[in-house]
Amino acid sequence: MEERLLGARFRYLNQQLYTGSSQDAARLFRADPAAFHLYHRGFERQVRRWPERPVQRIVRYLRRRPASLVVADFGCGDCTLAASVRNQVHCFDLVPLSPRVTVCDMAKVPLAAESVDVAVFCLALMGTNLQEILGEANQGVGQWEIGGGAGMLCPGGVGCPAQSSSDCRGTLMVAEVASRFEDTHAFLKAMTQLGFKTVSKDLSSSYFYLLEFAKTGPARPGPAPGLRLRPCLYKRR
Repeated sequence: MEERLLGARFRYLNQQLYTGSSQDAARLFRADPAAFHLYHRGFERQVRRWPERPVQRIVRYLRRRPASLVVADFGCGDCTLAASVRNQVHCFDLVPLSPRVTVCDMAKVPLAAESVDVAVFCLALMGTNLQEILGEANQGVGQWEIGGGAGMLCPGGVGCPAQSSSDCRGTLMVAEVASRFEDTHAFLKAMTQLGFKTVSKDLSSSYFYLLEFAKTGPARPGPAPGLRLRPCLYKRR
């Protein structure tokens, strides 16, 4: 009976996170921090059933790149990413499951402009205000400039201190549940309006997609109609 009640509570919290704004989520867990711990337990139980955890894909991605790159982990959970890499990682979430966590609304993170090299959303694109959240990530992520031309990405050639363009700063990594994408092409197109171009995409898993973006400039104002993800809602078993 207790397990069923916990499952019902998890489904309720999960629905609130996906169908409300990030501000709503921040208020929810500020009023009831214990609810976040319950949510995280339910979340971990779901992801353990997957053949591969998406955070481990991002860990491998970062380990292949310079440890000097500074990372921001939006919706960091228990800080598995930060504990698994040598990079400096700024960890943000709604409740501190670890001393590393800075508590904040994901649309209002305490990052200076262009102060990090890589922004990460690992199963963390929740809320109805995705454009605001990703715009916040854009502001925090830096960008290479070459040849005196502002807003140009380092091509991994002359003047690039990294071995390839994907080693450069100005990267956004997104791992998200595959079934949430209504129209992947429209989503990637909308990301260009937010100042991110697609570098690579792995859509091979039926569990989650892994997307890599490079920052091309600031987010442009105006609606981004393709920026839609279905809420990730779990059925009662």
